[in-house]
Amino acid sequence: MAHGEHKYHVSVQWTGNRGSGTSGYRDYGRDHVISSDGKPDIPGSSDPAFLGDATRWNPEDLLVASASACHKLWYLHLCSDAGIVVLGYRDDAEGTMLDSAQPGRFSQIVLRPRVMIRAGGDVEQATHLHHVAHQKCYIANSVNFPILCEPVVVADAG
Repeated sequence: MAHGEHKYHVSVQWTGNRGSGTSGYRDYGRDHVISSDGKPDIPGSSDPAFLGDATRWNPEDLLVASASACHKLWYLHLCSDAGIVVLGYRDDAEGTMLDSAQPGRFSQIVLRPRVMIRAGGDVEQATHLHHVAHQKCYIANSVNFPILCEPVVVADAG
């Protein structure tokens, strides 16, 4: 694995100017496009509660997705190293954000990975590796709120 400093470059281009810029809170769209060289664009907006487009990704969705994907990538790596063959993985993650008079913030993210491993695999070890993946996850190590993990691991019936 590569060690050292890694940099990530993205562009966020606001596309919500309806002709009068930000002349009033309800006068502009929240739409934007997230891009990075060589990758597909991501259509973004704000949460519908903040006048955004529900059909586009918002920053809160992307934060929850980042936490889930980072955990999954570490988990698959650890299982591969341990000789545990993962056949299926789905995480129905949920983030909770508090919006109050104080600055809004996330209070937690709960990961709920459902994993299927090859028949005869060590379910106990596969479950434990979620704990190790959580300790290694760059996103979990970078946020100031808890990311909880409620894994379910089953072995394929064969």
